[in-house]
Amino acid sequence: MRTVDPVQHARKRALILHAAAEEFAAHGVDGTSTAAICRRAGIGSGTLFHYFATKRDIFHALFADDLPRNAEACDRALAAARPGDGLDGLVDHLLADLADPLVPGLLAAAVFQANRDDEFARMIAADEARVRAALGTLAERLAAEGRPLAFPPARVAGWIQRLVDAAYLSAGEDRFDAAEHAAELRRIIDWLVGRAPAPARAEGLT
Repeated sequence: MRTVDPVQHARKRALILHAAAEEFAAHGVDGTSTAAICRRAGIGSGTLFHYFATKRDIFHALFADDLPRNAEACDRALAAARPGDGLDGLVDHLLADLADPLVPGLLAAAVFQANRDDEFARMIAADEARVRAALGTLAERLAAEGRPLAFPPARVAGWIQRLVDAAYLSAGEDRFDAAEHAAELRRIIDWLVGRAPAPARAEGLT
């Protein structure tokens, strides 16, 4: 009986998912074929179907693989000795892929898929709920330290999550600068959690 090398198996699976991410980002789910994924990955269809039974399974895996990392980031944030440090770490995690050129296309594909795939929608919703709960708890802890939150903790958490989502939605715009956008977003978050005054209006704006 032939044994499976777990390292080689993981490497080949990652190769397939990376190739699929490029195809999905460029062409969406419906515009991507398993043949195109195979060509980009440099593998045969038999190899692909050894790892994933359907194109839908591949798309689900692209997002499902992030769930444990997101859960770990939430746990680390909540375990931090100071809630401000936990919040900063969680926001850093949430913004880590902002400069990835594949993000705008994958996000658009994910929104489309969630509107027609209940299982995928539930998976994404559960992940978002976990992150929002962690953000809410951190906001509550900051309030308990005496920080003057801009809104009640649950609403602060909701705004942070929506702002992060908006940042990713903006990533495909012309002249988008991920570092600049992230820095501005952190300034807004500092205001929301009472660590800074409201950001001043930029010069030249009317």
